[in-house]
Amino acid sequence: MKKVLSSVVVASAFMASMAFASNEVKVGSLKIENPQARATVPAQKMSGGFMKIENAGAADKLISASSSVSKSMELHTMSMENNVMKMREVKAIELPAKSTVELKPGGLHLMFIDLNKQLNAGDIIPIKLKFEKAGEVEVKFQVMGNKPPAHGQPGHDHSKHH
Repeated sequence: MKKVLSSVVVASAFMASMAFASNEVKVGSLKIENPQARATVPAQKMSGGFMKIENAGAADKLISASSSVSKSMELHTMSMENNVMKMREVKAIELPAKSTVELKPGGLHLMFIDLNKQLNAGDIIPIKLKFEKAGEVEVKFQVMGNKPPAHGQPGHDHSKHH
C-alpha cells in the first residue's frame, strides 16, 4: 500500500508541475510565461527570477518587482567584461512593441535581495510585477532546483579552494 501511495504522490506532483509548466499570465497586451526563481541553500540571501514576456501591443516597460519572500527586488542585467561577470541594477526593462523579451540566467533577470527564507525547489512564490502601461499583476513563480554555482558565479564558495 505504501508503494502505491508513494506512486500516487509522485504522479500527482509530476502532474502539478506539468500543469504549472504551462503557466502563463496576461496583463494588457503582455503575456508572461514560465515564471521561475532559483532555489537557494540555507543562509543564502539572494536569488534570481526568470520569465519570458511577450508583448503583442505597443512598447511598454517592466518598472518594478516585489515579493513577500525578500526585503526588496531589483531589475538586473548581467554581462561579461574582460572575463569578469558584472551584474548591475537597471531602472526598467524595455519591452518593445510586438516583441518577446526573455529574462534568463546570464542576461536580464529579477534579483531577490535579502531573502526572508530559503527558496526550496517546488515552492510557489508570489511576485508583483509593475509595468509602465499594462499596470500591476501578481505572478506565481515556481522555484526550480539549483545547480551549485560555477567558479566566478554569484554564490560560488571560495572557502573550498586549497
